[in-house]
Amino acid sequence: MQNKFCVLLVALLMMMGCRGNNDDDLDELGNMITNALEVARVQSVNMATSLKDKPDLLPQTLTPDGELKTCTSDWWVSGFFPGVLWFVYEYTGDDEINSLAREFSRRVEEQKYATNHHDVGFIIFCSFGNGYRLTNDLEYRDVIKTAAGSLSTRFDPLIGAIRSWDAAPWNDQWQYPVIIDNMMNLEILLWTAEEFGIDEFADIANAHAKTTMRDHIRDDYSTYHVVSYDTVSGDPEHKHTHQGYSHESTWARGQAWGLYGFTMMYRYTENSDYLDKAARLADFIIEHPDLPEDKIPYWDFDAPDIPNELRDASAGAIICSALLELSRYVDDDRAKIYMNTATTQLRTLSSPPYLAEKGTNGNFILKHGVGHMPNGTEIDVPLTYADYYFVEALMRYKQW
Repeated sequence: MQNKFCVLLVALLMMMGCRGNNDDDLDELGNMITNALEVARVQSVNMATSLKDKPDLLPQTLTPDGELKTCTSDWWVSGFFPGVLWFVYEYTGDDEINSLAREFSRRVEEQKYATNHHDVGFIIFCSFGNGYRLTNDLEYRDVIKTAAGSLSTRFDPLIGAIRSWDAAPWNDQWQYPVIIDNMMNLEILLWTAEEFGIDEFADIANAHAKTTMRDHIRDDYSTYHVVSYDTVSGDPEHKHTHQGYSHESTWARGQAWGLYGFTMMYRYTENSDYLDKAARLADFIIEHPDLPEDKIPYWDFDAPDIPNELRDASAGAIICSALLELSRYVDDDRAKIYMNTATTQLRTLSSPPYLAEKGTNGNFILKHGVGHMPNGTEIDVPLTYADYYFVEALMRYKQW
């Protein structure tokens, strides 16, 4: 994963040096990042300790009453906490945290066989993918390969995409739903294709990305959340925004998933179409008139009561991590804009309004995430995936 970027480190540092960054500002940001990583260390160890005697559970969020809400391995967010532990291990080199990361990764391993949802990519690659990157444990490599095979079974060549959700009473309005989030689950296929020489997995990932590029992105480079396909013709039947304000609105986390996903696709393929789409999705976010000065978006860019709407730290963290990477692939003018936006987001998320104090916030790292506003669930609470992408962004900035 991240080892592909190391060759660009010198170029990035030279680029940053040419922009006239004030040394005091960089020192201040460096101190904020170090403090945020220390918060991540304390919070994640506390979280792991609190769940030590509950071997089937992983952290999800807090209830409206402030109680810890957990999930089992089959819920889509289960792999993020093990991933946070791996990042913290990478930061600290602490063998005890390595042991915790291994323990919580084991809690999700059974999902390598899951063929009933697309989130096997999230679950296994955030946990075992980071684990293998840091340890070269060959058993982890095999877990990833098995999970990629499971995910590949959900691909339909007629439609050219991996099905996101199986049929259920709550989604019976769609024949074959594909969500923008699914872009994030393609990395496990591309990595496995490279590692094991399985071209079929890369073909599936590229087909899915091209279908998403065609059908999920509007003319203004905002995105739909859900595109459903007719299973006979293979053509789109509905274009909806299930977790956003309206079907034609731009759900902030969905836009973030698209930005991150197409940036990742370019990393593996060097296909300029993916880079172009990633940059245009980024420009939509950065140039949007309702993006606040601190660069943490409202939960939906078209929510009806801006500026009184809630912000979504999870979308901000995903965007931040993606922009840090995207800045490495574009021309210098765009790179400066993306880096400046990402560093503003890091400052914001590393400051008291968003960053938890040690021992608070149910041992989550970030505050103020928005899960599913239309359903009224997980509103203005910490979210385990917000923590994951925030710590990833911290580590990317620190390393690059």
